Amino acid sequence: MAFENLSDKLNNVFKKLRGKGRLSESDVKEAMREVRLALLEADVSYKVVKDFVKSVSERAVGTDVLESLSPAQMVIKIVNEELCALMGGQSQKLNIGSKSPSVVMLVGLQGAGKTTNGAKLAALMRKSQNKRPLLVACDVYRPAAIDQLKTVGKKLDLPVYEEGQGDPVEIAKHAIDHARRHGNDLVFLDTAGRLHIDEALMDELRRIKAETEPAEILLVVDAMTGQDAVNAAAAFDEALGITGVMLTKLDGDARGGAALSVKAVTGKPIKFAGVGEKLDAIEVFHPDRMASRILGMGDVLTLIEKAEAAVDEKKAQELAEKLKKNRFTLTDYLDQLNSMKNMGSLQDLAGMVPGLDAKALAGAKIDEKAMAHTEAIILSMTPAERENPSILNSSRKRRIAAGAGVGVVDINRLLKQFEMMQTMARQLSGKKMKRFQRGGGGKMPFGF
Repeated sequence: MAFENLSDKLNNVFKKLRGKGRLSESDVKEAMREVRLALLEADVSYKVVKDFVKSVSERAVGTDVLESLSPAQMVIKIVNEELCALMGGQSQKLNIGSKSPSVVMLVGLQGAGKTTNGAKLAALMRKSQNKRPLLVACDVYRPAAIDQLKTVGKKLDLPVYEEGQGDPVEIAKHAIDHARRHGNDLVFLDTAGRLHIDEALMDELRRIKAETEPAEILLVVDAMTGQDAVNAAAAFDEALGITGVMLTKLDGDARGGAALSVKAVTGKPIKFAGVGEKLDAIEVFHPDRMASRILGMGDVLTLIEKAEAAVDEKKAQELAEKLKKNRFTLTDYLDQLNSMKNMGSLQDLAGMVPGLDAKALAGAKIDEKAMAHTEAIILSMTPAERENPSILNSSRKRRIAAGAGVGVVDINRLLKQFEMMQTMARQLSGKKMKRFQRGGGGKMPFGF
């Protein structure tokens, strides 16, 4: 889980503060020393840590805090606000120029994940803003780079423009002409990864920038590289004038140094974050939500957005009606399991729920093999059996087991789980269901 180590250390500090009741100035200073150490261990830039602790301390030792009825909560509130400000304050949109096609130039070190995450971002723009993106293979140096872009483009159903091992500057120019002719309004230039000290390759990026006039120059950095990512960001910004940052592998970054330092060092916002290996595992970076996650306050808004993306609204409404009438079937059960699977790991979801310990679900995830067995079992049933599992006698179970390639014991286990779900569905009916609907629910898997 992102920022796990940092989150644990900060929450230990705040736990001590809560146990003190009234706070003195020395209590705050001691807490800030521990916060400082936690941030340095998270590989946050020393200057950033110094400025952060100074800012929090100045606000936290004021009379409004120390004499309040809940001073510990006031300190936590200040830390939350300062963390949010440190990461940019508000989420930032992708710059889209007035002329079409709008060009997005992707740059960064080799191995940061430009190719895959650039394609993910293009797919996100198509889905969220109804854009028609074109991926352009400008990496002519890395073996199989073009093939990689074509493969991920095919998986996401995105067009790819390539000319093989030519001049990247000319390829970029030709791609824009191609996009203009074929109605693509957003062009993503996948440039070659390079060290910021490689002057020849950096000059190539400058020439691509001059010829294509990109509306956005996104630096793609691996969040797990910590200060190295921040140093690279500063160098690329100096050379090219980047407009924003995309962090990759944020889901595996237990420390958080890059995310907490890059905005303060470069002055450029983190706009997007790669949060997994799946091709839809990319999200807009929200500093306020990330600060809440770090401090163990959850992230309900992102959880709701994930639920809305995973569950078809029409199906959700149909499910709500079925729940009211107590007509929850095995087909519905399978739909809900698939929705949960699409939302990601149970540990990550738990981290978004305020007050829920994500560590309690460490390593918990949807079992892909079990899901496949469940799907095979349900699809081996007749429509009548899915609607009314009570008719499943021994001979029917043996037939279904043979069709699904499982044992009868697996069918019995599934039916037991389904009975539990039916019980939960009945509990959600009536007054509880009405309250849920008034609260704007109906899109969460299982009706939660």
